[in-house]
Amino acid sequence: MKLTLTKATLSAAIAVASLSAAQLHAADYTFSFAHVLIEETPNGQAALRFKEEVEEKSDGRIEINVLPAAQVGGDVEIIEQIQMGLVDIGIPPTATLGNFEPRMQILDLPFLIADYDTMVETLDGEVGREILDTLNGHNMYGVNFWGAGFRHITNNDRPIETPEDMDSIRMRTMQAPIIISTYENLGANATAMAFTEVYNGLQQGVVSGQENPLANIYTMRFHEVQDYLSLTNHAYHAYAAVMNQDSWDSLPEDLQAVMLEAFDNGRDTSRALTLQDEETIMEEIKDEIAINELTPEQRDAFIEASMPVHEEYEDIVTTELLHKVYDAVGIEY
Repeated sequence: MKLTLTKATLSAAIAVASLSAAQLHAADYTFSFAHVLIEETPNGQAALRFKEEVEEKSDGRIEINVLPAAQVGGDVEIIEQIQMGLVDIGIPPTATLGNFEPRMQILDLPFLIADYDTMVETLDGEVGREILDTLNGHNMYGVNFWGAGFRHITNNDRPIETPEDMDSIRMRTMQAPIIISTYENLGANATAMAFTEVYNGLQQGVVSGQENPLANIYTMRFHEVQDYLSLTNHAYHAYAAVMNQDSWDSLPEDLQAVMLEAFDNGRDTSRALTLQDEETIMEEIKDEIAINELTPEQRDAFIEASMPVHEEYEDIVTTELLHKVYDAVGIEY
C-alpha cells in the first residue's frame, strides 16, 4: 500500500509539474487574425510574417492564429466580428469599412491617388493617421494601411479606353457604396458580390467584369475567365489593418510596441511583395488576356468623368478631410 501511494503521489506530482510547465510556456495573449485572401497573395504572406514576428519578439507571450481565405466569412462579417470581439485582427479593404465608418471611403474615390510614392506619403503620413482615427468610435483601433496595389478593370465586353467604354458592362464590385457609385456614374451596371464568389460569377456570366489589383486577379485566376485587362490604376486597393479596441487595450505598452513594429513590417512586406509580384504577373498572363494601358490623355478623361463621384461623397467624407487629402495628393480645389 505504501508503494502504491508513493507511485500515485509521484504520478500526481509529475502531472502538476507538467501542467505548470505548460502554463509557464503558454501565451499570455492569443489573438485571431482573419482575412479573405488566400495565403499565396502578398498580404496573405505578410500576415504569416506578422504572426512569426509577433510571437518571436514577444518571447511567446502573444500567439497569433491566422485565419485566411474567408474561413470566418467575408470582409463585412470579419469587420462585424472584430467589433464584437469574436475576431481580434483584420485587414479589410477601406471601401468595405466605409459601410461602418463613412469617412473611411475617402481613399476609394476614383483617380484620387496618382502613383505609388504619393500613396506612401499620404497613407503613412498625418492625413492617413487622421483617416484611421475615424474608427475610434466603432470599437476598432486602426493601426496602419497595408495594400495590394492599384486596381484595374477586367471584362469580357471590350477594352476600356474611354469612360464611354464602361457603358452597360455588368461590373462586380465590393460591398461598398462608393465603388458602386463609381461604376454607375460611368454607366456600368454595378453588382455587389463577395470576393470568393467572383470567379464563378464571371465564369457563369452573372457579371461580365470586375476590378482588382493584379495580385488578386492572378491568384483568383480571373484572367482565365476574362478577355480584357485595362490598366486603369483608378484607385489604390488599401487594406486597413485594424484590431478590436478591447484586445488592443488589453496589452501592456511593451507588447503594444512589439505589435506596432510587426504591423509596420507587415505593411512594408505586403507592399514590397506586391511590387515584385506585379512584374511577374504581367509576364505570366500577357498571352492569356488582352492588355491595354491608359494614355495620359485617356486618364485625364476618366478623371474628369469621375469628379461627380467626388462631389457626391464630399459631405459624406467631410469637406475638411477631403481637402486635407487633396492637399496631400496634389489635387487643386
